[in-house]
Amino acid sequence: MTARKPFVRKQYWNEPTMGVWERLYLPEILRGLAITSRVFLANMAKWITGRKGALTTYYPEETRWDYAAGNRGKHILTRRPDGSPQCIACNMCATVCPAKVIEIDAGFNPEDAAHPKFPTRFEIDYSRCIFCGLCVEACPEDAIRMVKEVPNLPSYDRGNMWIAREELLSWQPHDDVAKPYPPPPARSPR
Repeated sequence: MTARKPFVRKQYWNEPTMGVWERLYLPEILRGLAITSRVFLANMAKWITGRKGALTTYYPEETRWDYAAGNRGKHILTRRPDGSPQCIACNMCATVCPAKVIEIDAGFNPEDAAHPKFPTRFEIDYSRCIFCGLCVEACPEDAIRMVKEVPNLPSYDRGNMWIAREELLSWQPHDDVAKPYPPPPARSPR
């Protein structure tokens, strides 16, 4: 049996070395406390005098001012003029989703000649969603969008993180679709 050599860590030419003050430890702790106290007292003085100090956003009552206009938040489904979802259950959003969090079950309506398929179940698992927006880009009918707000997203229960079709349609209803749904053809009297 051969004897193993002990692992020797490689030495780098630019490896930092600790000075005397750093080896004493206590002066560095005091220096860190001094920096923290200075920042805290400066922000407190600004807050007392009414100037802009440390900014705290009280979400959801307030939203941050520096969010981009195209910020991707909660998903919503757009509606047709009759109130049904614009979605045609083509599963393109579920297919393109890199996290595989969208689940759609399709139903069939033979009376709708333009788009006979519709989603009977449309659910998104927000515990795994990465908010990439690929589902919005892949949708051929402009049926799914992402709005800026993200209400009640953190949760202690994973079951609450599933957003169903009813909430996607009713949270912030949008009827202004880029690709409007065609009106049904007029029936001729017999």
